[in-house]
Amino acid sequence: MPMNENPKSTQNPTAAARTVLVTGGTGKTGRRVAERLTALGHTARIGSRTAPVPFDWADDTTWDAALDGVGAAYLAYYPDLAFPGAVETVEAFARRAAKAGVGRLVLLSGRGEEAAQAAEEAVAGAGTGWTVVRCAWFSQNFSESFFLEPVLSGELALPTGVAAEPFVDADDIADVAVAALTEDGHDGEVYELTGPRLLTFADVAAEQSAATGREIRFTPVTVEEYRAVLATIGLPGEFADLFTMILDGRNARLADGVRRALGREPRDFADYVRAAAASGVWNV
Repeated sequence: MPMNENPKSTQNPTAAARTVLVTGGTGKTGRRVAERLTALGHTARIGSRTAPVPFDWADDTTWDAALDGVGAAYLAYYPDLAFPGAVETVEAFARRAAKAGVGRLVLLSGRGEEAAQAAEEAVAGAGTGWTVVRCAWFSQNFSESFFLEPVLSGELALPTGVAAEPFVDADDIADVAVAALTEDGHDGEVYELTGPRLLTFADVAAEQSAATGREIRFTPVTVEEYRAVLATIGLPGEFADLFTMILDGRNARLADGVRRALGREPRDFADYVRAAAASGVWNV
């Protein structure tokens, strides 16, 4: 059944969602989702290998305990839905969640990735209420993830060419995910989230330079060169292939998911840059 023809669930998962499993609960979006759920009076069960109730995407023997008593779950697959085996794992977990009585699943997905869209279809067909939060590249990758060290070094050396991207703020992602997890009216929706502007990585470097008062430049490199860089910091080389796959212009367009889900405009990248610079995270 096509996703846009999926009938609205007759369940009321909001009422049962007092305990919410947040996979990737210590990551960029998961941490923010957990904080918001707690502030709203829900119990956020952190899904990680080191949590009191351990959860590991790669170990299905951890899934049943993590799902016990859960009314809804936020699915943030690591390392990425485009990686081999991800779709099968997410589908198996979604069906396990449905069997455990979970009322709603909210999937963090990526724009322009065929495997990610296959995972979306798998979650939609698992037998629960569902919402897809399909996202552009995160702004916070420059301050909380693998782009932080390049910013500190003063050089963003990436295999991106001149492609533009509508970077989305992780706080917007978390706000949409929490609304979908805790409110009615989001079942069966695919929210495509972007920021309000398209920026090249050269634009990003220029905005960071202005905010920090020091030069940060963008230098294009080959995929092979970037794969070697990833190896030095312990990240899978497949991330380099993602650059060429989704930064080829296919995602150089804006979407209205934040507005549709929350009734407001998305945060601008410039606001993120100012806040990050003020926090001191880019101080050297």
